[in-house]
Amino acid sequence: MTTSAPGIIRLSDELSDLDLGDARLNKRACQLIQTLAQQPDRSVPAACGGWDEIKAAYRFFDSDKVTSQSLLAPHHRRTRERMMEHPVVLCIQDSTEVDYTGKNDIEGLGTLNYDTRKGLYLHPTLAVTPDRLPLGILDSWTWTRPFEDAGKESIRWLEGYQRLCEDQHHIWEQAFDTRLVYLGDREADLFDIYAAHRRQANDHPEQTADWLIRAQHDRNTASGKKLWSTVEAAPERGRIEFTMPAAKKRKGRRVQQSLRAMRVSILPPQGHPEKHAIDVTAILARELNPPIGEPPIEWMLLTNLEVRTQAQLEEKLSWYLARWQIEIFFRILKSGCKIEELQLEKLERLEPAIMLYMLIAWRVLYLTMIGRECPELPCSLIFDEEEWQAVYIVSRNEPPPQTPPTINEMVRMIAGLGGFINRKSDGMPGPQTLWIGLQRSQDFARTLISIRKAGMLNCYVLPSNRLLSIQYPAVR
Repeated sequence: MTTSAPGIIRLSDELSDLDLGDARLNKRACQLIQTLAQQPDRSVPAACGGWDEIKAAYRFFDSDKVTSQSLLAPHHRRTRERMMEHPVVLCIQDSTEVDYTGKNDIEGLGTLNYDTRKGLYLHPTLAVTPDRLPLGILDSWTWTRPFEDAGKESIRWLEGYQRLCEDQHHIWEQAFDTRLVYLGDREADLFDIYAAHRRQANDHPEQTADWLIRAQHDRNTASGKKLWSTVEAAPERGRIEFTMPAAKKRKGRRVQQSLRAMRVSILPPQGHPEKHAIDVTAILARELNPPIGEPPIEWMLLTNLEVRTQAQLEEKLSWYLARWQIEIFFRILKSGCKIEELQLEKLERLEPAIMLYMLIAWRVLYLTMIGRECPELPCSLIFDEEEWQAVYIVSRNEPPPQTPPTINEMVRMIAGLGGFINRKSDGMPGPQTLWIGLQRSQDFARTLISIRKAGMLNCYVLPSNRLLSIQYPAVR
């Protein structure tokens, strides 16, 4: 699939039609997200700078009109517009802990996996293309809990699927053929989702989102056997190879898996209101020859979609591998934007602040991937003029060209400001060097704007402290 050329994506544009019921709040939101994006690893007061800006930020977060959902709404609309440019969009849903243990001055926090750990849970839906280009955030919920209520949160996964079906219905009403695929890990293995899909698809299949979910439960099948043993008996239908990234207690490695797939009728759990079996495609991917002492990497994937060919089988595995994008998103949010260091005293302040940082983290991930998907497009599609020109001057030690560099060149230059070496043998830069480089690039852009406003319109200050004299139109 070829990715279509992106439109200009700036954070303030993601909030351009924000409606908080107050024009001043709408304007403040656009200003604040730009301010926080320039220094996402700093506290809100440090990012805002002056006392007046700090007070304005706290007044903004204190407003009853400012909620995470109201801030997400305009970005959600932009995301749907981008989704309709693609034939298939994977909608990845997952939960993560946001740990504020030790920050006892924050009101409204709940327990995490232990009574002594305090914080909240974040559950977003990230829309990506099969080529892993992140298109935006479709949905997000935060919640706190007493520890004893841990088993009541499966409703989040079902609600997420139902809202995705609403997005699929909207796309169908706009006469677009985009198909949405709900993508979840083992926590999403809920018979409620499978039953909800069948009920809706029976009447309006074109308005119902598809799904691909990693199985957690060894369910009973209509044949009288368990799910795993049933699929294990199927003949091997091919193999797939990929690089598995490192994780906790596991080194990254090259993985080869055997693939088996078949259509299976799974029975509802005992006591479930759904009384009929549901037909699904079950795919078993099991690692061959894992390293000594390491358990094999194995996934049982379930989907409503039929898999008739080897290409379709490999496609479903590649879709599941795209789920890693939400893990990268969480890492940017926590390590890059440092949301676990926020000290906003109240949960009501934290939630909208986290939403703004989620949009910032999404754009970092977008920039990380767009250089791979559309490397030859001009960088002016996603960077302001002052941004790309300032980065070019500092990186190349020469005045910027009349024609903007490509996205690939600009992403590499920005990552270079964050420590990316950019040798011939290096691949594309990762999110960490990019988010560090983006912060530095904002400083350079502000310097360039200040120089021009000061009347030094024909000069650029190079890193060597030399002045280059060039012709540049006056800024009015």
